Amino acid sequence: MTATDLTAKAAARPASATPGWAALLAASIGQFLVVLDISVVNVALPHIREGLGLGATGLQWVVNAYSLTFAGFLLLGGRAADLFGRKRVFIAGLGLFTVASLAGGFAQDGAMLIAARAAQGLGAAILAPVTLSLVTATFPEGPARTKAIAMWTAVGTAGGATGGLVGGLLTDYLSWRWVLLINVPVGAVVAAIAARWLRDERDAAGRRRLDVPGAVLVTAGVGLLAFGIGQTEDHGWTSLIPLTAGLVLLALFVAVEARAPEPLVQLRLFRLRSVAVGNLATLVGTMAGFALWYFLSLYMQNVLHYSAVRTGLSFLPHTAGIIIGSRLAPTLMARMDARLLAGIGGLMAAAGFAWQSVVLDADGTFLTAILGPGATMALGFGLLMTPLVEASTSGADASEAGAVAGVVNTSRTIGGAIGLTVLGTAAAKAGPDLVDGYSAAFLIAAIITTAGAAIVPFLPKPRRAGQEDAAAA
Repeated sequence: MTATDLTAKAAARPASATPGWAALLAASIGQFLVVLDISVVNVALPHIREGLGLGATGLQWVVNAYSLTFAGFLLLGGRAADLFGRKRVFIAGLGLFTVASLAGGFAQDGAMLIAARAAQGLGAAILAPVTLSLVTATFPEGPARTKAIAMWTAVGTAGGATGGLVGGLLTDYLSWRWVLLINVPVGAVVAAIAARWLRDERDAAGRRRLDVPGAVLVTAGVGLLAFGIGQTEDHGWTSLIPLTAGLVLLALFVAVEARAPEPLVQLRLFRLRSVAVGNLATLVGTMAGFALWYFLSLYMQNVLHYSAVRTGLSFLPHTAGIIIGSRLAPTLMARMDARLLAGIGGLMAAAGFAWQSVVLDADGTFLTAILGPGATMALGFGLLMTPLVEASTSGADASEAGAVAGVVNTSRTIGGAIGLTVLGTAAAKAGPDLVDGYSAAFLIAAIITTAGAAIVPFLPKPRRAGQEDAAAA
């Protein structure tokens, strides 16, 4: 595409439209904050326990309060963006997230911190779908959207990858409170960018009615499902109670949505093969993705006795691998079938998991047991996730971009929760030796990732740029 073509396209954009750079910048940083706060608190937990006198159950709720509200309100946050405008919902979600971070940073007891983390999760659930829908609504389907999604994917994943390093540095050199307070200045800057540059692109029909029964059912259903999954390893059969209740509520949600005049999620979206298959592949892929960060972090700290900072630094090649893969994906997608690229990425990640399961050793080093397999896994996931996210959001109307983005984020979150439970159970059943347990988890992750790659060929064949132009004409 020539400079003249780009200039003509820029001139053709409505003056009231959000500038592409502003949408991508706000979306990327917003997603970075959301993903960062899932992992950044983990390394600070021992210091939080000492500072606030929390027990094991209290510490668990510092993590769960965020993840449960985040999972439960994602679909509601996505639909709210479609109804009330992406700009105002983005600022509302970011504002709640930032204020909750401030409250958590100054928490005087465990109850205040847990409440702040729950509010953070709610703000993140409002914010996360908007970050993706900003990208898909601002950039039309084609190479420009692919590159934007690749950037969103890379920056978001980097948030999860650098969480340990950021948390370790802040905890060791400042205080555990700064793992929350750091969000305040960043949130203020992003809010200023959003207020100045984002345009309110609310549905022209002016529909403002929110599907309250559907919102209540899906929020409670997904929350109970995520809670039950998280309790499976420690509570066995009793975890079936919230799991069953969650599934029943989700079944009722589907029944309500089929009859609601303005549903939270249009069920017809799942008739789009790209949305249905793309989200299924995303869910399966993220089941294994947690193994990369979670079990490698445990291996480095519990077996190799790395400090939190050294562990975070050891993840830098993994972060680079995901960023490189995500940045390469748009170029490769322009030259080959996106399904083939996603399949190659999935198999590469699976090979990295299998390699990792073999080389883990009590006497391992960074060069012998971490660098090679970790970089392979990360590069594979970078190549896999960009085409999957694009497929999962393609074909839907711009007025439903938020709802589709909520579905994508819910698939990623639930997939991660299921995967962590499955892999954690596999590690626990492998025996008392930590290395054997982590090796078993990586082997299962390799099998799961291979299954995810096997779903990819069922995606619809992507249209080339020439086909899209002809269809538009």
